[in-house]
Amino acid sequence: MRTSPFRRPRRQFAALLAAALLVACGGETTTADPTSSTAAASTSAAPTSTEATTTTLATTTSEATTTTVPAPVPVYPLTGLPVTDPAVAARPAVVVKIDNNAKARPQSGLNSADIVFEEIVEVQTRFAAVFHSQGSDPVGPIRSGRTQDVDLLGSLNRPMFVWSGGNPGVTRVIENSDLRELSALKSSAQGAGFYRESSRSAPHNLYATTSGAWSLAPADAGPPPQQFQYLAPGQAPVGEAGAACNGEMDGLRVEWRYDAAAGMYLRTNNGTPHNDLASGQINTNNVVVMFVNYQASQVDNRSPEAQTIGSGEVWVFTQGVLVRGTWSRADRLSPITLSDSSGNPILLTPGRTWVELARNGSFNVG
Repeated sequence: MRTSPFRRPRRQFAALLAAALLVACGGETTTADPTSSTAAASTSAAPTSTEATTTTLATTTSEATTTTVPAPVPVYPLTGLPVTDPAVAARPAVVVKIDNNAKARPQSGLNSADIVFEEIVEVQTRFAAVFHSQGSDPVGPIRSGRTQDVDLLGSLNRPMFVWSGGNPGVTRVIENSDLRELSALKSSAQGAGFYRESSRSAPHNLYATTSGAWSLAPADAGPPPQQFQYLAPGQAPVGEAGAACNGEMDGLRVEWRYDAAAGMYLRTNNGTPHNDLASGQINTNNVVVMFVNYQASQVDNRSPEAQTIGSGEVWVFTQGVLVRGTWSRADRLSPITLSDSSGNPILLTPGRTWVELARNGSFNVG
């Protein structure tokens, strides 16, 4: 009888299947020798037991390090000094237009203002004194405003604006602005405490009180935003020697000279110490000389108007150091930005600041 050609493979398959079952039933794991590629069919490989290797990792417990960052100390926005009275910090700014005619000196309140802007008017200067962290009772002598005040003061969040009034054109511009104007010509402003000082002659004898101006602030009046950036405690300014500067402000020679012992710049007018009636020589922590263009006011061509929107050269004097740079301002609601030659913010000493709105090229160092 012929043998089927398929039988032998079946027998070999059966033998292999039986061997596989035998190994599977043995219950042991075997590992093939990696150096041998062929196993003899008739030889059973000795079982090789592989012990699991256990690696014990040392457990390290790390305690979370907690770094407590102190909360920023609240500061008054116009000086950078620590807040001592939250109610004071929350009140609006009061701006008073102060006379600088020779017959108006010595004035009252200039050493109490957080920021003073010196503006050129008709062949003399006038001050826009900004009060916030402290006030002055009395304050003055008070004079009229100018159209340049609307742009200049726009970044102070609708400040109270104390003035003697003005010609019809200027009055219209200021009344139509967002300044909360308190004119001596209006009965509604008499709570500001306007009065005439009998020992002086008009028009250099009108005074008021900042406490009276604050008493007239509407309920929705808020504090001014920060105007400048300040040095941190212990941080020193970096620049060139800047112990003094002087300049011509249309008929008035102004000089500031640093008193290292007092840490203040002291002011003179035409070579004579410029004094405050109550506190002595005018002084400040910072002097900012902003070089600006002046144009004739659109409502009074006799009146120069400082252009404080745009950009220009600036000199910042602080702690006996001069930092040269650029001032810039996008619009009237934006604070003035001071940047050094590398584009970094120029930092002021916390305290009071005087800003000279000087014609281009009119000031000197020393």
